[in-house]
Amino acid sequence: MRALLQRVSRGTVRIDDSAIAEIGRGVVLLVGVEVGDDPSTAEAMARKIAGLRIFDDPAGKMNLSNEDIGGEYLVVSQFTLCADLSKGKRPGFEGAMKPPESERLYRVFCDRLAGLTRRPVRTGRFGASMTVEIHSDGPATFWLETGRGRS
Repeated sequence: MRALLQRVSRGTVRIDDSAIAEIGRGVVLLVGVEVGDDPSTAEAMARKIAGLRIFDDPAGKMNLSNEDIGGEYLVVSQFTLCADLSKGKRPGFEGAMKPPESERLYRVFCDRLAGLTRRPVRTGRFGASMTVEIHSDGPATFWLETGRGRS
């Protein structure tokens, strides 16, 4: 499982110019589910993100979690994070898990993140073509991978 986290002042997901999910200050996560992922992978990713200290304390150090600042989460499925760009000019998606299993694991991840953090977790619409507005705070962007021997 792969996730790109962005610390944001706000984030929105739109489908056909209609906002379907919005957050204020918090974290936007773009999440890709890979072949070989399972519920334990989703659990490990949620545990890693819960409590992740990526917000500045009064001294300007990244010492506060999203939970500490009362932030929200916006999670968007993005299979393109699993692309292989090592050969040629066109991405290969053999490493991306196919639906419906990828959707099930995406939902397991979202549910577990909400349970661990007790913070609002909003989502995009799995499989839909979406416009994602990310108002980066920092910018502060982080890459996480779990599964296949990664931690």
